[in-house]
Amino acid sequence: MSHLPAPLASLKFPVIGSPLFIISNPKLVIAQCINGVLGAMPALNARPASQLDEWLAEITEALAAHNQAHPDHPAAPFAINQIVHKSNDRLEHDMALCVKYKVPVIITSLGAREEVNQAAHSYGGVVLHDIINNKFAHKAIEKGADGLIAVAAGAGGHASVKSPFALIQEIRQWFDGPLALSGSMASGGAILAALAMGADFAYIGSAFIATDEARASDAYKQCIVDSNSDDIVYSNLFTGVHGNYLAPSIRNAGLDPEHLAESDPSKMDFGGDKTKAWKDIWGCGQGIGAIDKVQSAAALIAQFKAEFEATKARLLA
Repeated sequence: MSHLPAPLASLKFPVIGSPLFIISNPKLVIAQCINGVLGAMPALNARPASQLDEWLAEITEALAAHNQAHPDHPAAPFAINQIVHKSNDRLEHDMALCVKYKVPVIITSLGAREEVNQAAHSYGGVVLHDIINNKFAHKAIEKGADGLIAVAAGAGGHASVKSPFALIQEIRQWFDGPLALSGSMASGGAILAALAMGADFAYIGSAFIATDEARASDAYKQCIVDSNSDDIVYSNLFTGVHGNYLAPSIRNAGLDPEHLAESDPSKMDFGGDKTKAWKDIWGCGQGIGAIDKVQSAAALIAQFKAEFEATKARLLA
């Protein structure tokens, strides 16, 4: 285990809920945090941009009220995800609000920006940067990120082709800071396995789409329950970056999942209100075979905790 900076050191259950584009909202983040998981949300989910101020106020006030009412069981910290790609024309505005509310953890994606790291550090915030290979991991730390999220093969949305075994061992050869592992995490056993491999946290996203609090359509949630890894398609057609998506949603959009065109990476666009691809084409990871029902975030986290302890007991026996 790494020496973890505050606020990561306060996380009693080693799970970070990954920020889900369009889907994560204050309701889900708050439910994750009060049940012991570090909840996260993309800043771009707040539309218009002014809504982010309201959402950050809602989250901070709800967690403060919970901590006052339950001093023996304080909530986990929360994170805001910033897409630092040049097409995000809201980055400066959204980071200013993160500084205003002293967001404990900033998760950066699609590029490493020193000024974003410096803004978070100005109030004691921690920056975790998601990466798909060892090369990008080095760049992120060189530019001032505090920790890394290793997005391995099988992760939902934008994902690597690297095995988690290869990615974690290469990073741990030179980096002893905070490290989360993403990729097909959907059970307590997977969480324990991530720790055994050398990660400090499991980074879980797709499983939380099938929760009551998630801002996803009922059809999306049911598709996750009904699908498994055979239903996941890896393509760069929809955003210019390779990612994993549910084949049924691709078919519903009138496309053939087995014969998708290649996209031009230079056309990546994560700014403005261009969310159509993510509304029609559903991102999802390969671990969903373990998800058999839609339930509350609290029930899912309780399930993870029970599976984690049972797996540990079985190994120790």
